[in-house]
Amino acid sequence: MSAVLQEGPVKRRPAALRALSALGRAILSNRKAMLGAFLLLICIIMAAIPNVIAPGDPNAENFMPGQGPTGDNWLGTTSYGQDIFAQFVWGARNSMIIAVVAGLLSTVLSAIIGVAAGYLGGMADGLLSMMTDVFLVIPAFPLVIVLAAYSKSGGNGMIIAVLVLTGWSYGARQLRAQVLSLRHREFLTAARLRGERSWRIITHEILPNMISLLVANFLGASVYAILTAAGLQFIGLGDINANSWGTMLYWAQNNEALQAGIPLWAIMPGLGIAVLGGSFALLNYAFDEISNPVLRAPRRKKRGKRS
Repeated sequence: MSAVLQEGPVKRRPAALRALSALGRAILSNRKAMLGAFLLLICIIMAAIPNVIAPGDPNAENFMPGQGPTGDNWLGTTSYGQDIFAQFVWGARNSMIIAVVAGLLSTVLSAIIGVAAGYLGGMADGLLSMMTDVFLVIPAFPLVIVLAAYSKSGGNGMIIAVLVLTGWSYGARQLRAQVLSLRHREFLTAARLRGERSWRIITHEILPNMISLLVANFLGASVYAILTAAGLQFIGLGDINANSWGTMLYWAQNNEALQAGIPLWAIMPGLGIAVLGGSFALLNYAFDEISNPVLRAPRRKKRGKRS
């Protein structure tokens, strides 16, 4: 008995670690999440080691222009004699960087504004909610085109800044609604009674309980970034000499790749954008199912054999 009394209280893992652990188990049990993670892993490998998969300069004009697939050029060559396979592999890095950085920054901005508005309330909530509503009703893609056109020479930094500026408002609205539902829970009331500061309550009590929603917002913002960035690069806004799937489409369209008998020049970057966007979208749908019990498919209970 004394040995039992000498033992201290059982240490519990931090709330954020418990949430991430539960999230990992939920991903492994969801088919959409597994498929999305597999497709995303393929894109990550191409983005991480393009020099191993396709060594050399992807823009080098070392081959006969307009060739079909051969042993040396698996996807053929462009009208300039560049290897399409090398450009496709190297283009994954640029597209992945834009997706991840823009998605992450949009989520951080959404969390700052949405959580602050929901928790602080009063005038702060009114001002932040009004700013969110203004950005929600502005047509996003025309605004993106206008901003990108005025800062055409900015490269990836400009594209990411424009995507963050136009992509944070929807997530902020969702996070604000979630915080309002948590605001009067017992654990937050207890934290306030203990005299904890607002920033500590937000970072240690509220955010760990919103991990799945934050991840879903990041995935949604990344899908928006992938498609919008590809659209901007396709119409020539941004650095047209960068190695990305959007610029591959730009040059393929300018050189009439389909009419010139080089369809893979246009098909492969479009396929890459679809796979990368689809991987984030599948993970997003999976997280919606994980965080919302109503969306989960009912599991069939296996009947045990009667003895």
